[in-house]
Amino acid sequence: MPGGPPAGTVLCQRDQLADKTALGLELGLGFGSGKDLLQIFLTSWQGQVYAYLNQCPHAFTPLNWQPDRFFNIDKTALLCATHGAEFRVDDGVCTIGPCRGKSLIPVAIDITPDNIVSA
Repeated sequence: MPGGPPAGTVLCQRDQLADKTALGLELGLGFGSGKDLLQIFLTSWQGQVYAYLNQCPHAFTPLNWQPDRFFNIDKTALLCATHGAEFRVDDGVCTIGPCRGKSLIPVAIDITPDNIVSA
């Protein structure tokens, strides 16, 4: 990921991410605070793991308002807590809300037998 950690950096253990859950991460980009933090989240959905920048394409705010809370109430879509936009988990496309048709920015990851790592 441009400006992110080197490829192969462990982001979390695979067993930390159960299906229909998400994990928010702040990754240091050198100085490690404020604008030097890259906010991403990892999510597991139907046996696959996805990673996105934690930034709504409409308001440019983080999607979650509480740690690791990225899903809507019935866990069928990712939710922007700022204005209620919903995004498909598998491709990050907004299906409901003011940013309809726009997408979350994917983050490249690799899955090893034990870990999720930066690509």
